[in-house]
Amino acid sequence: MLRVTYIGHATLLIEIGDTRILTDPNFDSSLGRILPRVSQPGIALAELPKLDAILLTHAHADHLSFDSLDALQDDVPLFAPPAIAKWLVKQGYKHAVPVAPGESASVGGVEIHAGSATHKGNRYGVDRWRSAANMYLLDTNKVSCFFAGDTALTPDTTHLVERQLLAEGRNLDLALLPIGHAPWWKPGFRKGHLTSGDALTLFERLKARYFIPYHWGTFNHVTSTAFDAIDRLRATLEDHPLHPAVKILEPGSAFALPTKSS
Repeated sequence: MLRVTYIGHATLLIEIGDTRILTDPNFDSSLGRILPRVSQPGIALAELPKLDAILLTHAHADHLSFDSLDALQDDVPLFAPPAIAKWLVKQGYKHAVPVAPGESASVGGVEIHAGSATHKGNRYGVDRWRSAANMYLLDTNKVSCFFAGDTALTPDTTHLVERQLLAEGRNLDLALLPIGHAPWWKPGFRKGHLTSGDALTLFERLKARYFIPYHWGTFNHVTSTAFDAIDRLRATLEDHPLHPAVKILEPGSAFALPTKSS
């Protein structure tokens, strides 16, 4: 059983059998105390089920909220890029566990494979040592789920899935991919992010059964609204052959992976 609930932004609850994994938890009412949240979390923080692991992809404030971490369980592994994990341990988060690209960890029968994302994830302008960003592939040998964090579309973006699944003759079941939008005058956006069109292209390259977009409908940004990217994706999908395989989840809604015979 693989079930994903969209909570908001890059926060998703992934349930694989009895194992529950939360990604990039952010339940904040605003981003940077400036940009207000435009929709409530799909699951209230206090109503989360007991977790088995937390995945952190990088140190940006929209993906790493200290207030949210403080309110979550501290008796489960908090997987993060090594530099981020070391920093978090020094901040008192003793459950932070380093997992570098190419490394794996096991939680409740789920193998968590880490890969490198194309994204400068340092939290501040001067902390380049904290710039690493991970992607994660969750695999039980029966079902698989790829969580991209934040990344650009490059020839290497598929490397984690290719190495762990496609090379073994297996296909990815579910791709969780961020979508964003930048105006034409912000060409640098795609150097570290996916547009909705990029995400569709990556979905095709990953050869996944289904695609769930995230990173939308939660916070307005300085150069775009919370809904620009999803509006463009919906418009593109109207006559796109992959439309049935794209599952757009409103905050609080969930998608359960159908069995392959259905």
